[in-house]
Amino acid sequence: MASCTDHMVVEKMSRLCLLLLSFSCVAAPQGIIRDFLLSLSSPSPSPSIAEWWRTVRLYADQTGSNVTGSFVLAGELHDSAYSHGATLSRLAIQSIIRSAVTAYPQRLPLDPHGGLYLVLTSPDVRVEDFCREVCGFHYFTFPEIVGVTVPYAWVGHSGSQCPGMCAYPFALPDYMGGASNANGSGGGIQVLGAPNGDVGADGMVSVIAHELAEMSSNPLINAWYAGSDPAAPTEIADLCIGVYGSGGGGGYVGSVFESSKGEGYNLNGVKGRRFLVQWVWNPVKNSCFGPNAID
Repeated sequence: MASCTDHMVVEKMSRLCLLLLSFSCVAAPQGIIRDFLLSLSSPSPSPSIAEWWRTVRLYADQTGSNVTGSFVLAGELHDSAYSHGATLSRLAIQSIIRSAVTAYPQRLPLDPHGGLYLVLTSPDVRVEDFCREVCGFHYFTFPEIVGVTVPYAWVGHSGSQCPGMCAYPFALPDYMGGASNANGSGGGIQVLGAPNGDVGADGMVSVIAHELAEMSSNPLINAWYAGSDPAAPTEIADLCIGVYGSGGGGGYVGSVFESSKGEGYNLNGVKGRRFLVQWVWNPVKNSCFGPNAID
């Protein structure tokens, strides 16, 4: 792993601010995602989400301070009126954050010291490059737009737009025949049922985990990454895309758990939740790793 540490990774307690675009009438995805976020720093049966986050905590800044292990969900804002439209550019995500932190009478807190901002869009919202190049992305806000610099990430709900790309292994890619529901066979490709019954939301969880891990270890795109080009960094989750268990890679998710109903998962969360979350790069083991590893 190469690193550039002009700025700190996220330390101390992080305040997660959640912006849900047009999700206000869809309770199930909200509950799945909220319980995942709460699981980051809450005890759950092993192997757990909190144990998975311990790998992210191995990353430190130039002072030796590690990524935080404490999160608080500081606020949520729902935009069911599509106030920025239903077709968004990447840059528009920053304007959405600006609107959220300046809204009246209810607004999200603006925390430039420990704040992480998640913008999540519902299935009917289209975002630039979604389903073609990305399932989510992270960056930092520009002061001329938001007023301060804060790390943020956007993740889209792929349930109807591209489940085979952004919710795999709960659905097959189109070139393999596609699938809106992942309980069938995939012609030798491992296809699993969504552990919480929602292909789009369960797929979002792993993408959110991916972006949170990278947003925390490389918040201003100048901290931890592999390679020599900070403009196109390969970050700690990029190195492990598609790997969820021991032996994973090349379209095989690895050794994960499967319920009697065919629901695939590798980690436990709060309230009895189960999640399938990709592994991240462990700088001590020098390999991809998760707490469900069997070797």
